[in-house]
Amino acid sequence: MTSQSSAAPHTGSGAGSGAGSGGRKGFVLVAAVYLLGLFIGALDTGIVTPARTVIQGDLGISEQLSVWIITIYTLAYAAAIPVMGKLADRSGRKYVYLASILLFGVGSLLCGLAQDVGSFGMLLVARAIQAVGGGGIVPVATAEFGTAFPPEKRGLALGLVGGVYGIANIFGASAGSLILSIFGQSNWQFIFYVNVPICAFIVVAGWFVLPNTKAEHVKPIDGLGIAVLVVMVLALLYGLKNLDFFNLGTSLTSTDVWPFLLGFVVLLPLFVLIERRAADPVLNLSYFRNRDIVVTLAISVISGVILMGIIFIPQFAENVLKIPAGSGGYVVIVLAAFAGVGAPVSGKLIDRFGVKVVLGFGLAASAAGALFLALVATQFPNLFTLVVSLVFIGIGMGFTIGTPLNYMMLAKTPLEESNSALATLSLVRSVGTAVAPAVLVAFIAHAGMAVPDRVMNVLPDPPAGPTMAQLASREGQDSGGGLPADLQQLMEGSDVTTIVGNVKKLAKTEIEQAAASSGMPTEAVDAAEQQYLSEIDQHASDIENTFQGTLDEGFRGAFLLVGTCSLVGLALLAFYREDKKSKKKPEKQPRNQA
Repeated sequence: MTSQSSAAPHTGSGAGSGAGSGGRKGFVLVAAVYLLGLFIGALDTGIVTPARTVIQGDLGISEQLSVWIITIYTLAYAAAIPVMGKLADRSGRKYVYLASILLFGVGSLLCGLAQDVGSFGMLLVARAIQAVGGGGIVPVATAEFGTAFPPEKRGLALGLVGGVYGIANIFGASAGSLILSIFGQSNWQFIFYVNVPICAFIVVAGWFVLPNTKAEHVKPIDGLGIAVLVVMVLALLYGLKNLDFFNLGTSLTSTDVWPFLLGFVVLLPLFVLIERRAADPVLNLSYFRNRDIVVTLAISVISGVILMGIIFIPQFAENVLKIPAGSGGYVVIVLAAFAGVGAPVSGKLIDRFGVKVVLGFGLAASAAGALFLALVATQFPNLFTLVVSLVFIGIGMGFTIGTPLNYMMLAKTPLEESNSALATLSLVRSVGTAVAPAVLVAFIAHAGMAVPDRVMNVLPDPPAGPTMAQLASREGQDSGGGLPADLQQLMEGSDVTTIVGNVKKLAKTEIEQAAASSGMPTEAVDAAEQQYLSEIDQHASDIENTFQGTLDEGFRGAFLLVGTCSLVGLALLAFYREDKKSKKKPEKQPRNQA
């Protein structure tokens, strides 16, 4: 690979020479294998988003539990990143990358088989296996692109990486909806099976074309530091994940929260001590003494929150447009298109105008899109307001996620630490991606809890005898809750297209139970039932609008938080010092001759 041969801190062995002597053709093949891996790695985060509510209904889990389909991925991904980064330095990027692809493919296969078994637990374990593979795909491929190009072309190279990653991450939602449409919502397992043949192809092709780029001087791997860091990351993210931000005081006393947060605090000084004594620390503590790197890492956390805001857009689109669950991913293709254009353009603009201008524009656009969603689209739910929001968010994503932050991190760290520096960046971003879904879904879950009462208030008066409201009140008192369990469960499994049908189903059951207890003649029961169901149909618009408006209150809170985080990131960017004139340049080395 010609451009690789000029990178001082890394050498190509084996296949590397072939890539170098093969000229441009060899470079294109290497780039294609890395970019294809990046594509499927990013695709799988988005592809799950429209299927999340479908899987939730099929496996009979709650809204908050369903978010673990995504959160478990970010948790395991965060834990794997430092390990994979160091292994890539030691054993070479080729073997770590291909092993990661293999793990990702095996995890995808097991995710699909989890539907046949009907096990949510198996699905979570399989998603974790996928994530361990993902922890080697993105950082290793990004490091290869970030170091194989000279500094003046680095923005363009990382822009290409960011474009592929951004398109796949966001287009994944549309791909998920397409797969659900083709195979049916009852066969959601195929959203995972699509990865298997692609992974097999990458492993075979990569074995023959990828150079094994690795560090020239390899120090002993920091096994103890890696182990402690993994435990710390999992403890911190799991504890934060279980925090109820609407009931912070009580949740802090939960055994699912405080022991894990305390464990992180206790292990932190031990980890610092281990890293200070390590020959090659897994996490370079000097990063946190550099203001520019700290700013970069802080904005990286915020970028993770922005990225996770996207996972709720398909559900929001379904609610706004009143379309069936699982089909909202199609709408996100608007966002993917603008993000896909923005990412490579942002790389070119960085080379010309500098990273602060580009990232600042991206954060501002992300804030504008999220706030427009929260303040306008929820008040005036229609296709136009939704698309306007997605255009802004898409542009913001293209100019924010990936390219600028990778560029900033590489600009402030030595070239020989490229793998570890980008792994640190990804690790810190995973804090945002892990915590954000738990916080954002809390807004939606709290709004969903208000749905049954509000829907009951717009229903027509029921027929003579014990009314549905009276039955609900009596049964709620008996159970110590507010509404009957069956009503609550039915409402939780509803969307804007099924709410009227579910209300009619519930009304029919309640009328028959009331009639049985009062001894009413069958003919009278049938007549009363038909009359009442007809009245519900006449109130269908009110029921749907009430359901839609109540859920939109939850989406409003979630998107307001995303918009606020974007503005905070914009403020932090002011503290980053960019020196355009003193860019690091690799030491000159003779190019390989064909």
